[in-house]
Amino acid sequence: MELDRQAWAALRDSTPLALTEAELEVLRGTTDPTSLDDVRDIYLPLSRLLNLYVKATRQRHAAVRGFLGEDDRPAPFIIGVAGSVAVGKSTTARLLRTLLAQWPDHPNVELVSTDNFLYPNEVLKARGIMNRKGFPESYDRRALVRFVSEAKAGAPRMDIPVYSHLAYDILPGAVQTVYRPDILVLEGINVLQPPLPGRLAVADFFDFSIYVDAKVEHIRSWYLDRFLELRRTAFSDPRSYFHAIATTVEEERAKEFALNTWRTVNEVNLVENILPTRGRATLVLYKGEDHRIRRVRLRKT
Repeated sequence: MELDRQAWAALRDSTPLALTEAELEVLRGTTDPTSLDDVRDIYLPLSRLLNLYVKATRQRHAAVRGFLGEDDRPAPFIIGVAGSVAVGKSTTARLLRTLLAQWPDHPNVELVSTDNFLYPNEVLKARGIMNRKGFPESYDRRALVRFVSEAKAGAPRMDIPVYSHLAYDILPGAVQTVYRPDILVLEGINVLQPPLPGRLAVADFFDFSIYVDAKVEHIRSWYLDRFLELRRTAFSDPRSYFHAIATTVEEERAKEFALNTWRTVNEVNLVENILPTRGRATLVLYKGEDHRIRRVRLRKT
């Protein structure tokens, strides 16, 4: 079922907007123009829909647990958020975490990025795939599936690695502790990948999945804008992996580097691995050239 922005916005019903411009500014990604109007029109209806899904899923699980005579504490509801680099999926995931936590039925909402399950750079270099960082083979898929499986099984506490975009690597010794949440939002470019033969995929544990979509040429433009903004800000930090690009490389050469990285890495990954998973999503958010969501496609079954 496909709805335009106006039709989707009407499904908000009476869901209140309890988010300020200052709070939204914290949730937005670099150069992401998501506005409070976008929150009202797109994310509040989505929050309402997901709340309905959570309630229905809990009722179904309670019936099964009652049949089996098991503990009636519900397992976490798991939401996957997928899409290309620079398409805005991280902003979508952060907004969902914030809005879903405002519902009294499920106040404990955790957000985890699959970047935390990338192999450390030393492993990627040893395997000769440093230039394929972000491709499916650059992730510790076994550890990622184990984490989601344990979360779905109701593990009371899980410690996972932490990835730093500043260091461009897994931080040695750092952990993100995830306590048994009501809802787990798992965000990453490849979360909808199908399983390898004879194995489970992360998506097999999802109760709902979202794909953030846009035309390749638009994402390319957003990627370049974000890269240049990061060059002026985060990359200027001496601890940044890309510090040299901010301090010793002229802007035109930096732009050439970014475009080459896009063409040889990110666009290849998008076309070969990420975009083919779009049809597996429960809901697709289609963005226009201005980054605003124009259409929503929902799979009703």
